[in-house]
Amino acid sequence: MRKSEFAAKKNRPPEGTRLKNAPLHAALAQPDSTPGDTAWFTHERFGLFIHWGLYSLGRHERAENCERNPEGKYCVYFEMFNPDLYDPRQWARAAREAGMRYFVITTKHHEGFCLWDSQYTDYKAPNTPYGRDLLKPMVEAFRAEGLRVGFYYSLLDWHHPDFPIDPAHPCCEDQAALARNSRRKMKRYAEYMRNQVRELLTNFGPIDILWLDFSYPTVKAKPPLRPGKGRKDWESEKLYALIRELQPRIILNDRLDLDHGWDIKTPEQFQPRKWIHVNGKPVVWEACQTFSGSWGYHRDEATWKNEHQLVTMLIDTVSKGGNLLMNVGPTARGEFDPRALRALAQYGEWMQRHERSIRGCTQAPKELIAPQDCRLTYNPKLNRAYLHILSWPFKRVHLPGWTGKIKYAQLLNDASEIRFNETAPNAQELMLGFSEPGSVVLELPVLKPPVTVPVVELFLK
Repeated sequence: MRKSEFAAKKNRPPEGTRLKNAPLHAALAQPDSTPGDTAWFTHERFGLFIHWGLYSLGRHERAENCERNPEGKYCVYFEMFNPDLYDPRQWARAAREAGMRYFVITTKHHEGFCLWDSQYTDYKAPNTPYGRDLLKPMVEAFRAEGLRVGFYYSLLDWHHPDFPIDPAHPCCEDQAALARNSRRKMKRYAEYMRNQVRELLTNFGPIDILWLDFSYPTVKAKPPLRPGKGRKDWESEKLYALIRELQPRIILNDRLDLDHGWDIKTPEQFQPRKWIHVNGKPVVWEACQTFSGSWGYHRDEATWKNEHQLVTMLIDTVSKGGNLLMNVGPTARGEFDPRALRALAQYGEWMQRHERSIRGCTQAPKELIAPQDCRLTYNPKLNRAYLHILSWPFKRVHLPGWTGKIKYAQLLNDASEIRFNETAPNAQELMLGFSEPGSVVLELPVLKPPVTVPVVELFLK
């Protein structure tokens, strides 16, 4: 190596740091591109999950499995299903007013029941007492409100006669059903899946997200029970090729048991501690969560999250570079129950004044450090940081290392100015180690603003 090259390498800043006078977003985490179009997805940040099916009669989405219903018993729910109060326009309006910009609906959950008029099964909405397709008017209603469309489709199917009984199946302890397990042909079922996915991606116009659920190949079992299922069982490569052929730019999740081709990681019912990485690289990700402890409607479920928890969950997700997909389980009559409507309204009230801190935002550059009890988001297009204060302090917030970075600060809810000091921290705080040179001190009002989580909008230089 020549002397000049060695000197250049020696003086090169570490990877991920920012050159002096370079924009902050030059140091942002950048996921590699994937086949699907995730640009709109990472801008909108907030979506609605809907779990709706025969299980909506009152005991969550896995009632058939948890209660070990034998073959035939669960069909009473099919005979009773009549969502006579169903108005998808109300659903779509509630989602839009909550600040959501896309939705994902369970077109078929593990029970095998289809919301649309599929030509490959009789186990579908038009054959219930309701007598009509439920999916098409839903898609039309949400599009009319400006939301993008996502379809959930379960790889499992506890109703289909060719789906082999495995440890996740409701009949896994039914000896009579197990005796017939050898007649079930997974290849026929895999073809059935492809036929239905073709319908979903052909008959409803452009679909933005396909949310497949789920693979469990490592689960062991002894005959006549079949083991868990993965890529070979689903014939995932064939299914993947079909999806990309029909809608090349659709966003596909990560549950086909494939090492390639997916666009988003989907942590379920937990909040990651940091931006999700795969093989050491950041990826596009989406946390899927529930208002309560159940996905489907559960009349007696009582662990509903409060307003502060809900808003904080959205903030926390975006501060780590992710999206939030928050779930509603409509009733069997086709309504969002009052608890769900209240939660959506709470999101809407906060988002009305704080949308700027979510939409178009991502994890802040590493050089912008969030103080205790706070979360930071950052909008690279506007070059603004958003300080979400989860626990309101007394008078001051200290931002270590922020000296020289802030041009102006204001509360986002009312655009009132927040004065700041970056020259001489309070002498007592400095002496006691509560502040440090290079910190910016935000001077806050004593009283917390009348919003769930206040946000300070920081205009950066």
